[in-house]
Amino acid sequence: MTQPTVRAVTVGEGLAVLIAAPGPLADSAVFDRGAGGAEANVAGVLTQLGVPTGWISRVGDDGFGRYLVGHLTARGIDTSAVTVDALRPTAVYVKERGSGSGRPDDLPASASRMLYYRTGSAASALSPADLDTPLIEGAELIHFTGITTALSPSATELTDALLTLPRAGRLISFDLNYRPALWAQRADVAADILARHLAGSDVVFLGADEAEEVFGTGDADRLRVMFPRPRHLIVKNDKHSVTGFLGADRLEVPALTLEVTERIGAGDAFAGGYLAALLQGRPHEQLLRFGHLCAAAALTGAGDTAELPPLATLESLAGASAAEWAAMHYRPGLRIPENVAS
Repeated sequence: MTQPTVRAVTVGEGLAVLIAAPGPLADSAVFDRGAGGAEANVAGVLTQLGVPTGWISRVGDDGFGRYLVGHLTARGIDTSAVTVDALRPTAVYVKERGSGSGRPDDLPASASRMLYYRTGSAASALSPADLDTPLIEGAELIHFTGITTALSPSATELTDALLTLPRAGRLISFDLNYRPALWAQRADVAADILARHLAGSDVVFLGADEAEEVFGTGDADRLRVMFPRPRHLIVKNDKHSVTGFLGADRLEVPALTLEVTERIGAGDAFAGGYLAALLQGRPHEQLLRFGHLCAAAALTGAGDTAELPPLATLESLAGASAAEWAAMHYRPGLRIPENVAS
């Protein structure tokens, strides 16, 4: 059977993940294996929500690269545009997890920290040539992040090229995802490059804290004045809510009550939920609620890619009244509560 044409494409680095046992990293004798990377995580959410999605990247000609491509393919993501680089390795990161032992080399219980090994990775060689693929031709949405453009000057050439692609109804989506360590060699131009990408995109996600660091303000209304062009501007506030601008329409939607298992991947899950709802033609408030629901699934799970409830459950929860939404307590395995209208 011919694979359906993708509706969305994400562009960026994927990483093999080595997940340590809880406790000091020096004591972890074995590691679980996983897959990560911002754009790969978003692709995983889009696919789960019924949006056929492809991923453009580069991996090394090594076991980690083969694992990563196989893992994403098994999740239904089109990896036909992934290039295997014979000269550079697949990026890796180690996820250190705390046990709360109180030792100086341990993290608090449920806390985690990422140690990246990506310098000179295959994905750092991304360039505009990687966009020469039929995968892009029919895509209604292309998503990338500030991590991708930070990888190298050639990767910035790629992301700049994305912004010049013919739109013709196609949306370009950008998540700021500011990582200072990745910009260490180009710190003097980071803000200009990231501002250019925000201004040139149709859908933009950014956290108030990272916006404060890059642009000098985390205030949603001031950011809207600074970046009036993106039709969708989504600011994740420090005060447990998200402010979403859709043209002149402004909405603030609170996050759900939940117990955090791990924070890694929550922002990617939010973006994936929002973008899927956007492609499905849902109203503004539901775009933000789908984002929150997918982020909640990531926050209450253990992997980088959120494992979502069934779409019917998400649709019902997103359609709750304001009072029901405010009272909702998200838990893994959450199903449609009786007091939420379908």
